Amino acid sequence: MSAPIQSATKVPVKLGLYEKAMPNQLTWPAKLDAARAAGYDFIEISIDETAEKLARLDWQAQERRQLRQEMDIAGIRIETMCLSGHRKYPLGSPDEATRRESLAIMAKAVGLAADLGIRIIQLAGYDTYYDPSTEQTRAWFVEGLQHCADLASREGIILGFETMETPFMDTVGKAMAYVDVIDSPYLQVYPDIGNLTNASLIYGWSVSDDLDTGRGHICAAHLKETIPGHYREIHYGTGHTDFKMLVPKLQDMGVHRFTAEFWHVGESDWQAVLQGNAAFLRPFFKNQSSE
Repeated sequence: MSAPIQSATKVPVKLGLYEKAMPNQLTWPAKLDAARAAGYDFIEISIDETAEKLARLDWQAQERRQLRQEMDIAGIRIETMCLSGHRKYPLGSPDEATRRESLAIMAKAVGLAADLGIRIIQLAGYDTYYDPSTEQTRAWFVEGLQHCADLASREGIILGFETMETPFMDTVGKAMAYVDVIDSPYLQVYPDIGNLTNASLIYGWSVSDDLDTGRGHICAAHLKETIPGHYREIHYGTGHTDFKMLVPKLQDMGVHRFTAEFWHVGESDWQAVLQGNAAFLRPFFKNQSSE
């Protein structure tokens, strides 16, 4: 008889740090050093809708090479990307030029991810953000998604939907509807359990049951604190996200990559905040191997 398979919960998890948890003006070496010193295993880079962050998609080969070298020196890597730039340039925009730009952003993001060794790109779950969602915007969204999945498959990079704060995709179940339509191993779900907690109050179901709808398709998870009606800048331990139940639940589902999502809001003791939040989250991971 063969030896029993080791429980998935004994595989050591990785806890990443959202880039915006650190002061924006820091250099990349400073951010990498700070994340490692505070006890995180990787950084999630932000590509948001600002011109500053979108410009990263046009980094030249030398700039990408330099950042790879800086990661090697620091001993910690950028392993995931939060691509929220599609909020301004959504896949389902009623404007054709904006839709073309959304696909160009996706192509550049996949290329940057490939060059930096990023494994997962988190997609914002919006068909459109600043315009109304319609049957037509949803159709354009699906059309664009198919192209995005094809781009990602070429480089072997996983795309994961973030569950958002708007009704379009505020649950894993809603994200899975699009995962099923595209039917690609390169399009999965990267839920935000804080957002899911707020959604559960709206719909009257449990976050645990909603996570079950994505079983086998959750590639990572954002660990964020929320309170009813508020989705960001809530201190860990002061909200209603049930980390004690949801983190082990995700481990049982085979999820081993998590990102602490919080924001630097001007604290002078931000390094202590980084350390304190890592210390808050790590005890929720169960049965961790000492390896």
